[in-house]
Amino acid sequence: MSLAGSRPQPDGPVRGRPRSEAVERAILEGVMKLLEDGVPLAELSIERVARTAGVGKATIYRRWSGKEELFIDVVRAAEPPDPELPGTSLRDDLVVLLETLRQRGLATRSSALLHNVYAQIKHTPRLWLEYHDSVIAPRRRLALEVLRRARDNGELRADVDLELANDMFVGPMLVRSIMRPDGDLPEDLAEKIVDAVLEGLRPVSSTAS
Repeated sequence: MSLAGSRPQPDGPVRGRPRSEAVERAILEGVMKLLEDGVPLAELSIERVARTAGVGKATIYRRWSGKEELFIDVVRAAEPPDPELPGTSLRDDLVVLLETLRQRGLATRSSALLHNVYAQIKHTPRLWLEYHDSVIAPRRRLALEVLRRARDNGELRADVDLELANDMFVGPMLVRSIMRPDGDLPEDLAEKIVDAVLEGLRPVSSTAS
């Protein structure tokens, strides 16, 4: 998995020693290799990471305060990029958003590395909070904005609860991809979910179109 450009860049001026993207990439890939080999987070010492990445411990500590902060960046790097929405209709945008979740579910099932990463997140409260704030929350805000625009332009009923509607779209895909690891994830699943939920959320005059 390529990790180039995965670490978020600061908004303000960079102070101190300039970062080397090649060095950071080597460190992140070193952690990925250890996780792929089945090393649990509890045994993922900075010394072991440094040895695997071929750098000194000081090089790591100049960039991360400890292994949890480092692991958070690894988690971010393991995530697929946010999708580019077509913006042509509510249905099209929702299908793209749900298809991203479906692809992520397929990747997690087929990758021991991703499975290990996500399993360790769930058992470490700080990591889960960071993951929620940096990955889940922004994607939820994006979905809510899509729904808000659709409600404003009449694609959804004016009385639709957007938070509940978002859960209605996302929930079935999460159940299939995460809570039911043996659940079927067919190529048309995103479209089926979106069409089924939209049937009940569209204005009455739009249901026949």
